[in-house]
Amino acid sequence: MLFNSIEFLLFFPTVFVLYWLLNKNLGYQNLLLLVASYIFYAWWDWRFLSLIIISSIIDYRAGLSIHNATSPKARKSWLLVSLIANLGFLSIFKYYNFFAESFTQAIGVFGWQPNDLTLNIILPVGISFYTFQTLSYTIDIYRKQFSPTTNIINFFTYIAFFPQLVAGPIERASNLLPQIEKKRIFKKEWFNEGILQILIGLFRKIVIADTLAIYVDTIYGDTGLYNSSTILLATIFYAFQIYFDFAGYSDIAIGTAKLLGFKFHQNFNLPYFSRSLTEFWRKWHMSLSYWLRDYLYISLGGNRKGIKITYRNLMLTMLLGGLWHGSSWNFIIWGGIHGVVLSLEKFIKSKPQFKFLDKLAFLGGPITFLIVIIAWIFFRAQTLDAAMTALKKVIFFKPGMPFMGDLNVLANSMIILFIGLCFDYYLLKSKTKLEEFGKNFSIAKISIVIGFMILFINLFYSSSNNFIYFQF
Repeated sequence: MLFNSIEFLLFFPTVFVLYWLLNKNLGYQNLLLLVASYIFYAWWDWRFLSLIIISSIIDYRAGLSIHNATSPKARKSWLLVSLIANLGFLSIFKYYNFFAESFTQAIGVFGWQPNDLTLNIILPVGISFYTFQTLSYTIDIYRKQFSPTTNIINFFTYIAFFPQLVAGPIERASNLLPQIEKKRIFKKEWFNEGILQILIGLFRKIVIADTLAIYVDTIYGDTGLYNSSTILLATIFYAFQIYFDFAGYSDIAIGTAKLLGFKFHQNFNLPYFSRSLTEFWRKWHMSLSYWLRDYLYISLGGNRKGIKITYRNLMLTMLLGGLWHGSSWNFIIWGGIHGVVLSLEKFIKSKPQFKFLDKLAFLGGPITFLIVIIAWIFFRAQTLDAAMTALKKVIFFKPGMPFMGDLNVLANSMIILFIGLCFDYYLLKSKTKLEEFGKNFSIAKISIVIGFMILFINLFYSSSNNFIYFQF
């Protein structure tokens, strides 16, 4: 079920009313959330509910067994059960065909032509997100940073909680489970903040991201047909399309959870105003960034084993972060670009002889944005050949008029993007968190803002698409 669908518009108010009618019984509330979450996911394909349920059963048992184990060997064995089961599901459904195709191509160099090894596999929506979420639970218990729950309904609800089930934010058990296990109180302030954040998310997705997508999809449909200016414009549009699409999803998820009495962590914090790639990754898809840092980078040794090992760990983390997004060499290259630049930034920062670069800090923002959009080429292009074609046209730039296409689409894209950037710039300069926007507005002012968003959401709704991160 999509947040930007009529079905969800009917589904959520029904859940909301029933949920708060049950506020005197926490057990019934959580059971309702679990059933609603399974309905929400099953709306796409009920068959894949079995994966979530099996994963939940394994990790519920593994968490208790790790906690109660009397020997290090037993604790490690149960952690391995969790890792093998969850990563096994992820590998089969998301990566099997990628590795099978790569193997076939590799041995084809030697003249061998094996039978087709690929399988007709459907990628379950959200598997990357809920796999990382449930793994953080067993790993935290293994590290003795969290104690397992003994209530299976509460744990299943934590794994399947519908606001963030299919595209995050990836919530740690240490934040979400305690909220599930304690009584929630309806707060009018949270209700107002949640409604406004949902509308902002829908505006970002439906009005901005989906409008930009029309031009981007046309150009990236065949990068060989268009000139350098067109490819560059489409790539810039895509940079903001994916940001407003995914940040919009996160806004809706956070706002929806808040209406139910839950507080999620922030997932985006104005990343395109970053002055370095290191800062960018502290502000972009923050729940994934911190997950990779805490469970992969630190587990590899972080920066504790010397500078060379640190660079290795950064590269492995970003390469695997790229692979997490999809089974394609494009995503691996995207992660590799980020890994190289992050390592370079760390190298420059560690050398006193580069101190003079502090005087050029004002160039950090434009340079960071340029690196990010170059990497986005690989993220957006459908094939490696298409990405390389686009990259060559951007690097060996030849001035020319960009493809205009439908002038109404281009004009709408420019105007809507300008509105979105102005809003983000306002948040930056006023040092206002998104969830606090409008907090001190008068009723008249906030009514105008809400009316403006509802009007535009209705005007642009007919062209709304799936959220980009549903494919990951």
